[in-house]
Amino acid sequence: MAFRESVTCKVFLGFTSNLISSGVRDIIRYLLQHRMVDVVVTTAGGIEEDLVKCLSPTYKGDFDLPGAVLRSKGLNRIGNLLVPNDNYCRFEDWIIPIFDQMLHEQNLQNVLWTPSKVIARLGKEINDESSYLYWAYKNNIPVFCPGLTDGSLGDMLYFHSFKSEPGLVIDIVQDIRAMNGEAVHTGLRKTGIIILGGGLPKHHICNANMMRNGADFAVFINTAQEYDGSDSGARPDEAVSWGKIRVSAKTVKVHCDATIAFPLLVAETFAEKLNRSTETGW
Repeated sequence: MAFRESVTCKVFLGFTSNLISSGVRDIIRYLLQHRMVDVVVTTAGGIEEDLVKCLSPTYKGDFDLPGAVLRSKGLNRIGNLLVPNDNYCRFEDWIIPIFDQMLHEQNLQNVLWTPSKVIARLGKEINDESSYLYWAYKNNIPVFCPGLTDGSLGDMLYFHSFKSEPGLVIDIVQDIRAMNGEAVHTGLRKTGIIILGGGLPKHHICNANMMRNGADFAVFINTAQEYDGSDSGARPDEAVSWGKIRVSAKTVKVHCDATIAFPLLVAETFAEKLNRSTETGW
């Protein structure tokens, strides 16, 4: 029992961009602020939406608003949320000078940029406590995004690439080494994975844990079903067959909207533990 209590768990958190567009962003910020997770994986939208929200607000709309009308008004719809075109103009004004400085450091100081290093730099530059990327940078928690160009961030990198040749170079190979290393070099610690939604973050985390013969704990929260053979809808048991989750692991898939389930999960686990430690002085 004493040995088991001494073996802590390294927590990998993965989520898709829509959860940052929604109010779950603040829940994720809370976890990063209090160092409750160790590694984060998300999509390009999960990076840029956090930054854009620091610069301009997102508005509540409706799922049934017609796209043609929204287009004529300069509004982009994310589910039932609305993001004005001007938000991305402000994002461009903010990020291009940062890319200029990064290119300068690449050329004069031989800095090798990776997606996670770019993300850490953006978290530093945004300097906003409402940003989960700010807290990730401040607490030295790596945020990985192998699909960094798949979004507005990619648009900004595209525009910036015409300013000079060869332009900013971002090395994804060093990041796959770093990401897999987060799992491989866990040592005696166990690993736990919490994945909201599916797609790239889900597979990237599971695949990294395959390098250590599987994760010890897994919580999947999504509404996808498994019968189309997609990785997004796959139950934890499918990952067991690949060695991405251990045979002995404790796992659960919660078939629920993550914006409902995840805040409740955090309130009854991470937040409860933090409250107890604050009250008792642990």
